[in-house]
Amino acid sequence: MSEPAPQTPRTPDFDTMARDIAEVPAVEVIVTVAVNLMSAAAVKLGLTEEGEAHKDLDEARKLVHALAGLLDASTTEISSFHAAPLRDGLKSLQLAFREASLVPDEPGQGPGEKYTGALYG
Repeated sequence: MSEPAPQTPRTPDFDTMARDIAEVPAVEVIVTVAVNLMSAAAVKLGLTEEGEAHKDLDEARKLVHALAGLLDASTTEISSFHAAPLRDGLKSLQLAFREASLVPDEPGQGPGEKYTGALYG
């Protein structure tokens, strides 16, 4: 029987990580993922201090679309307390995407609009 490899900064203790995540309520996981998607989308939209350096509208589209899908799928699972600010953030990102696009999508064709409905602006 072989001994487990010693833990180093490069080899995380997956048993500990699994126990830690098991203690986190699903709502917190969903909200954390949504906030990470929002942050990544904001960077790809050029809304950070570095602005244009990280701007990539193709990547932003994917992130905003994924965020919209997550929020649509989790609407009945998270409370309005959590959902309302996330929906507001999503709408702001969708509007920022529309504004940043040289050739704007038709209403209803922008990122995430499949889930949120057409956005005009």
